[in-house]
Amino acid sequence: MGRLIGNSLTYSINFILIMMILNQLGINLLPLLAGAGVVGLAIGFGAQSLVKDVITGFFIIFEDQFAVGDTVQIGAHKGTVEEIGLRVTRIVSWTGEVHIIPNGLIAQVTNYSINNTIATVDINLPYQSNVDRAMAILDQALSHFKERTANVMGRPQILGMQSMSQSEVSLRIAVECRPDTHIEVQRLLLAEVKKILDDHRLEIEA
Repeated sequence: MGRLIGNSLTYSINFILIMMILNQLGINLLPLLAGAGVVGLAIGFGAQSLVKDVITGFFIIFEDQFAVGDTVQIGAHKGTVEEIGLRVTRIVSWTGEVHIIPNGLIAQVTNYSINNTIATVDINLPYQSNVDRAMAILDQALSHFKERTANVMGRPQILGMQSMSQSEVSLRIAVECRPDTHIEVQRLLLAEVKKILDDHRLEIEA
């Protein structure tokens, strides 16, 4: 923003100085300004998309909608922001593709790097399982899960029964984690739950 404002002020001051110098030299500025206005109008009609890109890029930077390093979803593209320019924004997907998006086409952005997120795991147990015992075992065994990774922000919560059918019941576990780390934490939580089920000989429904 500092460079952007500095450049804008420099261009404005230089333009005013040139006009003042030409005026002191006795040059009539009215025809010059009129011609410049016509040329500027023609360029404006021919570069509407460019002007839209620049204006949108300015407000993205000014409003701090997202920053370099954030994980965002722009349209159908999701990835990490590599560069924010006045004309285009570059994001890199987790598989390595680089998406170059004109700022004027950015209508809606989902930023995954601002607030903490929630990782959830559902466990399907046989209908005849002792749900209270299973919840107590999981709650006790997961009390130290936070020590597994710095991305976990608290103790996993056993939310209770998520669904029930004639053959199974589903328990949901949730844990708060740092922004855009829920997939990684979910994998760790699944592995930990599998170990707990094996250790306590709790069966899951296929």
